[in-house]
Amino acid sequence: MRDEEIKEILSSSKTIAMIGISSEKKKEDPKNIKRKPANVVMKYMQSFGYKVIPINPFAKGEIINGETVVDDIENITIPVDIVDVFRPSKETPGFAEKAVKIGSKVLWLQFGIQNEEAKKISEDAKLKYVSNKCIKQEYQKLFQNSNPVYPVLRND
Repeated sequence: MRDEEIKEILSSSKTIAMIGISSEKKKEDPKNIKRKPANVVMKYMQSFGYKVIPINPFAKGEIINGETVVDDIENITIPVDIVDVFRPSKETPGFAEKAVKIGSKVLWLQFGIQNEEAKKISEDAKLKYVSNKCIKQEYQKLFQNSNPVYPVLRND
């Protein structure tokens, strides 16, 4: 997908359902959760005005970065522009089907994630399909003229 198309997606979107947010494990240092890639990306996108709904079936009801965790995107009660996936490629066709079902405009598969079946499901339903790209890095590149190799990890 071309930069102009990604810029349009990010400019016109307000709500992101982020699948694969990490929750705190028992006996885990709470600082570790803030360093997990999906959580870093969630906090970053929130800092630029996006509403990010964390999705994790094992953490339903927990509060992560100020948002209540939902167990499944089908249980989100507001419109979603982007379904952003931090899960293995083999799981993405199911997420594509759910993204279609809830009326999302975009299925975004994070860096290292791609799947032809998920792409076909998305495109057949007229969803925009982005794969193998980090939403945070794309935002930085297109709106901040910054081109980081990896997401910046912060301890705040």
